[in-house]
Amino acid sequence: MSLSTIPSFGLGTFRLKDQVVIDSVRTALELGYRAVDTAQIYGNEAEVGQAIAESGVARQDVFLTTKIWVDNYAPAKLGPSLEESLRKLRTDYVDLTLIHWPAPGNGVPLEAYMGALAQARERGLTRQIGISNFNIALTREAIAAVGAGNIATNQVELSPYLQNRKLAEFLQSQDIAVTSYMTLAYGKVLGDPVLAEIAARHQAAPAQVALAWAMQLGYAVIPSSTKRANLAANLQARTLRLSDADMAAIAALERNGREVSPAGLAPEWD
Repeated sequence: MSLSTIPSFGLGTFRLKDQVVIDSVRTALELGYRAVDTAQIYGNEAEVGQAIAESGVARQDVFLTTKIWVDNYAPAKLGPSLEESLRKLRTDYVDLTLIHWPAPGNGVPLEAYMGALAQARERGLTRQIGISNFNIALTREAIAAVGAGNIATNQVELSPYLQNRKLAEFLQSQDIAVTSYMTLAYGKVLGDPVLAEIAARHQAAPAQVALAWAMQLGYAVIPSSTKRANLAANLQARTLRLSDADMAAIAALERNGREVSPAGLAPEWD
């Protein structure tokens, strides 16, 4: 499976609820977004499904991702939980389903939940499968369970302040796409003077620079926003080309600035 099966740019919906997420998805689709990322634990699948259904954009033209929550990893639960997600999302299938967190020690062996996820794909509930928040060791276990060619992506926190190079290089060596979430580090990178200077040179915004940086490294990005102007601006990052000097300056911003590492869910990070 080639890396190109994952859209390089999409809309994230983490923390967006109710009418806010409906408006965000609807506006994004109007502006030309064609990939939307949600998860069972976000509590917004029904609203995301409603926004897509009412958008006038054909279902097959939207790349839709959801993630299985930890409570549903047992093989007897995983398939039924995904069927419930499909009902909420008003669709017969999703394009990509991820295991949300490795949750070591939650009682379900990795091999069991990866196998159940692969079965869900065989049943046509999802076109592709993948993982999220897996370190190198756990990604190796997932590969052993289902094969590298069956893991479309590992969606991980990755920003100019947390560049995750070791993991990213490993994933790329396995032809597993890197999807970066929290690319703007909860907005922290937006005030960065280095990004501001690069942005000024390109007549762009710092957010566009951070997103362009990740895409230029070959990563997919899924920024979220509730504001039409920001949704439109983020989309412009697809056409922003940074110079080698720009990329080197951003590479120097690494500070292991992790924002998300929930106890009991997160692995030992690389």
